Amino acid sequence: DSMVYKAGFYGHVIFGLIALLSGPLQFLPGFRARRLKLHRNLGKTYVIACLLSGICGLYIAQYASTGTIARLGFSFLALGWLLTTSMAYSSIRRGNVDIHQIWMIRSYALTFAAVTLRLYLGPSAALGIPFESAYPIISWMCWVPNIIIAELIFVRPLLRTHQVART
Repeated sequence: DSMVYKAGFYGHVIFGLIALLSGPLQFLPGFRARRLKLHRNLGKTYVIACLLSGICGLYIAQYASTGTIARLGFSFLALGWLLTTSMAYSSIRRGNVDIHQIWMIRSYALTFAAVTLRLYLGPSAALGIPFESAYPIISWMCWVPNIIIAELIFVRPLLRTHQVART
């Protein structure tokens, strides 16, 4: 039904934008130290926005216009987003700040897929690559490199510094 799809689409966009905008401040150590209550409130906003947008995203992924590869790319993105955000939330509820920070980095790397997707769409069109060819590839390229970069640049040093086990 197109009404359900539209609700899912707009829910994904609106809550995704809230997640995208509420995330960056959270990574600044000075902000967390000076504004712990605001950090927690923004964090709750981020988690709720990610979960709602992720559920909507998983639904609308099933209707990706360019076929199975795109549907799978966006479905795995949504599932990864839901998983990493849930792991971040559950780790902070257990009081494990180090693990929480690692899962939040992963979650935000997937949140940032919204930006990365748009960074690929323009150049692929400018290069004359047909949308039907580019979009299935972009459905994976918008998030897989993000999570790899997050692991290499941000998570690995934290794992070494804090000597935390991967969970």
